[in-house]
Amino acid sequence: MKKTDAIAVFGTGSDVGKSIVNAALCRSLVDRGVNVAPFKSQNMSNNSGITPEGLEMGRAQIVQAEAARIAPHVDMNPVLLKPTGDMGSQVVLNGKAHANETAADYHTKKALYFEESCRAYDRLRQRCDLVVMEGAGSCAEVNLMHSDIVNFPMAAYAGAGVILVADIHRGGVFGQIVGTLACLPQEYREMVKGFIINRFRGDISLFRDGVDWIEKKTGKPVFGVLPWYNHFRVDAEDSVELEQWPTVASLDQSKPAIGVIRLPHIANFTDFHALTGIDGIGLAFVDTPRDLSLFSAVIIPGSKNTRADMAWLRDQGWDSCIRDHVANQGHLFGICGGYQILGRAIEDPEGLEGTPGTTPGLGLLPVTTRLSAPKTTTLSTFEWDGTPGEGYEIHMGQTERLAGAPLFKVTSRNRVDCNDSNAVDGCVSDNGLVSGTYMHGLFDTPALLGKWLATVGIKTGSLSGVSSEEIISSKERDYILLKEHFEQHIDLDQLLAATGLV
Repeated sequence: MKKTDAIAVFGTGSDVGKSIVNAALCRSLVDRGVNVAPFKSQNMSNNSGITPEGLEMGRAQIVQAEAARIAPHVDMNPVLLKPTGDMGSQVVLNGKAHANETAADYHTKKALYFEESCRAYDRLRQRCDLVVMEGAGSCAEVNLMHSDIVNFPMAAYAGAGVILVADIHRGGVFGQIVGTLACLPQEYREMVKGFIINRFRGDISLFRDGVDWIEKKTGKPVFGVLPWYNHFRVDAEDSVELEQWPTVASLDQSKPAIGVIRLPHIANFTDFHALTGIDGIGLAFVDTPRDLSLFSAVIIPGSKNTRADMAWLRDQGWDSCIRDHVANQGHLFGICGGYQILGRAIEDPEGLEGTPGTTPGLGLLPVTTRLSAPKTTTLSTFEWDGTPGEGYEIHMGQTERLAGAPLFKVTSRNRVDCNDSNAVDGCVSDNGLVSGTYMHGLFDTPALLGKWLATVGIKTGSLSGVSSEEIISSKERDYILLKEHFEQHIDLDQLLAATGLV
């Protein structure tokens, strides 16, 4: 393996499997003894996470770093765009909130962000043998190509050979591949070394003629065809995943169920992955107001624009549905932005989420929130009535508890012990039906998940004895299965030779 080389994984479109191929390559290569790291210069996602240094980056690169058996670092994702609406995003630069910009404003600063990305890449490649780069969306958006900082210009800077991933499940895979190449200028077309076809259903042998046609038409190899999988799970970053989540219509009415309100600006939806794998419990995302009595508990998730989502809840009539649920002794839980929404008011004097002002909350928890900089980004440990857990906090501003009781005792933030008796998080209403927290990822600790389910009246005896080590082992098992799936169907030696790495 040559030192400080790179592979670039690009796609014919969004959600075609770039992130999962990148993670698979990271695991396969590290198991070959290669010091490998993931990289994506610019990410657009409200699904982010926190590094050990307390900095924010895209969750996909955190997953890929786990696959590579290294700690995540913001050099792996120097620019993160977190959409706050249809026209603007918060820009997180090198792990810290940098600015709120419209799409037009952001494009005028692309040179700055490309320079920062190149610097991050240079720092990263000094620490590893090989960088596996990920592109964004389609790599052949001709109207954006002149200002692109994540696809071919970044690959050209790194001298990376490009692998193009296409999704056959969507149909039109031949058009995806040939059309993408046709849209590229010659110098970019030559950088594409071959293809991976993802999400094939059925008998792969029947697609042999298709592979032959692609190779003859393009003069480039197909490194393999990845079948559809459902025997392991790796976290996604793209909100397109939400389209595949269960709905109310899919619930088994004989099982207790949990409902998650699908906010327009939902963030960190991976909070709920742990809830989907429990036998005997149903989970559904709900996007239109309805009677909530079929749910043992309703969750209001994180939000990238809390005031706008609170206004949406009120405009759609959700507020009365939620209040009726609590009045009928239903449980209600808010995470991060959802916690803020449950309070009495969300104050935004600086206009961090739009026009300065105050938005009344649902008033179901005795707390008020004041949005202000700097952004809180911490890896945190905490206790719930003596049960330890860990998670992460990502939020603007602070929430003041006016009454009620705190939910968690915080024991550390960013590896610094919290010895202050006021180091608490969240709030529980006097009747115990409504609670909220800033802690993302709390359901990933089995004991905490079991405790929360018992609190909302759902009995499960299978979780309390599961240790955090077993959860880590479960995640590791998924990476092992991903690697086996990838290497069974992809000619990795051919891929490495075609990209000039062996």
